[in-house]
Amino acid sequence: MNTIRAQKDGWEARARIGLVVPHADVGPESEFQVIAPEDVFLHGSRVHFGAMRAGGEMDPKIPHDPVRAFVEPPHIDHAVELLAASPLDVIALGFTSSAYVLGASGEKELFDRLGRHTGGIPLTGTTAAAVTGFAALGARKVAIVNPPWFDDRLSGLGAGYFTEQGFTVVHHGPCGLPSNQKLITPHALADWIRTTVAGHRPDAVLVAGNGIRAVGVIDALEQELDFAVLTANQVLFWHALHLAGAGEIARGITGYGRLFETAPGSGAS
Repeated sequence: MNTIRAQKDGWEARARIGLVVPHADVGPESEFQVIAPEDVFLHGSRVHFGAMRAGGEMDPKIPHDPVRAFVEPPHIDHAVELLAASPLDVIALGFTSSAYVLGASGEKELFDRLGRHTGGIPLTGTTAAAVTGFAALGARKVAIVNPPWFDDRLSGLGAGYFTEQGFTVVHHGPCGLPSNQKLITPHALADWIRTTVAGHRPDAVLVAGNGIRAVGVIDALEQELDFAVLTANQVLFWHALHLAGAGEIARGITGYGRLFETAPGSGAS
């Protein structure tokens, strides 16, 4: 008789998410991991990002050329293709600023190109997920809080992206916090949103940029300010779960925003 009682070994996954991130960024994986239930697993692939140095260091404002280069072939195509060789349910691109530079039409062309490497596995990215999340929440007036390492021009491109998608952007800009991933704190980010963004009375705010520390303040801000709070990694994870056919898992997640109570296409108001 076999009397072995097996411990959990990571093979009981209800969903497996592939995540493409800049080579020196730990933010997306860290925030996905803390939100994820124990039976949702993450599998990462890294692509060199020319604006980022060892240890995650960057200049106070990132140049735009490396942002565009990040999504040019062949490296991101190879990263997606290698991930898609694994038995995954969905692939997510943990990078925001490239969509700002490309615009909505350029982002669609990027997804079409990368889709040829996924073997049918669904693919999403941060801004596409945010558009889906805003729509699911019934948000029309939105505010965009960008990382301090985005310059005003990049922030303006982001506002243009969401305007092109049919939203009214009532506020956008780089947040006035230290331009260093390691120095941004949840309390400082919450204070910035409370004092600089809330007065514009958005239906929802997006804290953009997958490298900014943000998911820990979602629930508290929503309770205090009474509008929906989306963050880059939260909305990307939410959308990835639904594309993976794991909507019931998403609906069971609490403490990371009202977004998880709804589903793509629901058009909640």
